[in-house]
Amino acid sequence: MNAMKKYVAECIGTMTLVLIGCGTAMLVGCDAANGCGYILTALAFGLTIVGMAYCVGNISGCHINPAVSLGVLLSGGMSGKDFVGYVISQCIGALLGSGILAAIFGLGGVYDMTGGFGSNGLAGVNGSYVAGLIVEVVLTFIFVLTILGVTSKKAGHGSFGGVVIGFTLVLVHILGIGLTGTSVNPARSLGPAVFAAINGNTAPIVQLWVFIVGPLVGAAIAAGVYKWLESSDEAPAKKK
Repeated sequence: MNAMKKYVAECIGTMTLVLIGCGTAMLVGCDAANGCGYILTALAFGLTIVGMAYCVGNISGCHINPAVSLGVLLSGGMSGKDFVGYVISQCIGALLGSGILAAIFGLGGVYDMTGGFGSNGLAGVNGSYVAGLIVEVVLTFIFVLTILGVTSKKAGHGSFGGVVIGFTLVLVHILGIGLTGTSVNPARSLGPAVFAAINGNTAPIVQLWVFIVGPLVGAAIAAGVYKWLESSDEAPAKKK
């Protein structure tokens, strides 16, 4: 597959994820008093992954997340060159998705219930950077570990992989939304934070490093753990 086509696929996938996921959050809100907003936003992110998995999965693998790409890289599933291309494409896609939301909500006069383009933040953990990092590391670890397991050649999940991955994203969002807004995806955090800053809300861009470092660390741990779990315990046969 032509590398450029893979990068375009990743850009489109990430744009769609931010547009649908963050757009839903902006529309319905994600405060603790509005439980249905939690579920709708979690489903929006997860179902978008399901759709994109069957749309661009056969082209790029549908990472649409730098943390997932890092996990695949460390597992030996992609080259360093492709990793860089994927991450750049994912970030561009996230910015495009946030730009479309800015146009829709701005031109349509629609109120943003999140106050920051669906950006991530630390309000749910009382501003604690340490707690926020723990949340993002652990949730990304679970998410990426699942992806590596489902996509392993030994798994044999076939065409159901996209559904499993999508609903795992729903699960981590159900817990994480009230704590950090659930990133587990540095690109997804970047786009909204940039447009929130343009709109005068600088808190998301100040806290952005948490949602870059946390997911990348979680993905790296997941890659190491899964590589160990999948490795054979059998001793190599001795040569005669």
